[in-house]
This record gives sequence, structure tokens and C-alpha cells, in this order.
Amino acid sequence: MTGAALALASAAAYGVSDFAGGLLARRIHFRTVALFGQIGGLVAALATAPLFPAALDTESLVWGAVSGVGTAFGMLFLFRGLSTGAMSVVVPVSAVGGVALPVLVGVLWLAERPSPLAWVGIVAAVPALWLVSHDRDAVSRSTSGTVDALIAGTGIAVQYLALAQADAAAGTWPVVSGRLAAIVTLVPLLHAATPTGRPSPLTIALSLMTGVLALISYLLAIREQLVVIAVVLSSLYPAIPVLLGITVLGERLVWQQTLGLAGATTAIALLALG
Repeated sequence: MTGAALALASAAAYGVSDFAGGLLARRIHFRTVALFGQIGGLVAALATAPLFPAALDTESLVWGAVSGVGTAFGMLFLFRGLSTGAMSVVVPVSAVGGVALPVLVGVLWLAERPSPLAWVGIVAAVPALWLVSHDRDAVSRSTSGTVDALIAGTGIAVQYLALAQADAAAGTWPVVSGRLAAIVTLVPLLHAATPTGRPSPLTIALSLMTGVLALISYLLAIREQLVVIAVVLSSLYPAIPVLLGITVLGERLVWQQTLGLAGATTAIALLALG
């Protein structure tokens, strides 16, 4: 399985996780959603880690833990923003932030050099992410979720960049250490969470399991692909909640979303070819 395909699998899993998590955050407290997602992720990571050959080293586990702290803050503020209903603001801003910072670090610090074709794909992906999350009611909604989205995007960027520093020989154990670090980060915040409803078991299962599958796919992708390209492909996940909204919730596309999906498809093709 190529690096591009693994990164797209990561995007699909992230998209399902955010869709389920967004539904959960409207039924139970966003802190609870964030914590349960990491607990479920830890169980899944522990179950799958033995499937990958590994030679553990402390540095890789530490990088995994740093990634987990980024995940904790990224998911906490993402779900807080989603709980207000301003998905049209939170999702694209957090996604663009999660792309922009790793691309800058990848080029300036890691000295990665994407091909000219890949650069066109990266440039195409940013407006596509914004358009695909367009909401016909966005003008009338509060933009209070913007700060949450910016913090979430920074956390997501830290998650991507730190995990990319783990040695390939460590297998997926950095994902395990990341889930532990995320849980330790989130547990002290749980006291302020009060239950507000009962979500369906299916929604809970999707939220718990898909996040860690996304991270594992991303970790495998960066071992076969430039971090810059893997991050951009993984960050195309906002298209998935839009498509699920159409097929599951009966929502309709507006022309901006159609244009965004076309742009995302073009970006995928350019990045895969580049």
C-alpha cells in the first residue's frame, strides 16, 4: 500500500472520527468526548501494536507522547468548537492550520522538497479544505469558534510533526505512548464535564476507534512518503463529514462544497502523481 493511499486512509478515518465526535459533542460534554476517544484509541493501539515488528526506543516513545499532548489539545478544542454547532468555521480553520504549520516545518526545518506538481496540489488543497466545509448558514452563525479552531489546528500540527519524528523501527508503539499522554493530559479536565444526553452505541464506537486507525495509517504513510505530502493528504478529512452529511443525514451540497470537493480531488491526484 503506497504512502499516498495510507495517508488517504488516514483522512477517511479522521473524517469518520470527526463526524461521530461532532455528533457526540452535541449530546455529551466535549471533554468527555475527547477523553473517551483517547481511551478507545489506547485499546485499539494496544491491540494492533503487536501486529507490527518493533524495536522500542525511548526517543520514539517520547515523540509519541509529545504527539499525544498535541492530540489532546487538538481534539479538546475541536470538539468544543463543534459542540457550538459552528462546524463551518471550526473544521476548515483547524484543518488549514493543521496543514500549514507542518508544511512550513517540513520545508524549512526538515528540508523536504516536494515536486512542482506536488506544490500545486498543496496550494490547491488549502482553498479546497475551506470550500468543502462551507455552510449556507455560515453568515448567520457566531464566529466564536475561530479561536477554538486555531488552537485545535496547532494541536493537530504538533500531533503530525511529533509523530513523524518517531523511528520507523518502533512500529506503532509511539501511537500507544501518545494515547497514554493524551489521557494523562485530559483526565484532570474531566471534573468540569457534566453529562447532557445519551448517544447511540454506534456513534460512540465510531468515535473511539477511528481516531487511532487514522494515526496508525498516518504513521505508516510517513514511512513511505514525504511528511509534507502525507500531512496534506491526511488533512483532506473535512470532505468525509460533508459526504456523510449527505448520505447519512440527508443534507444537500451547496455550490461551494461541490467546488471544494472537486478541488480536493484535484489536489489528491496532483499529490499522488507528484
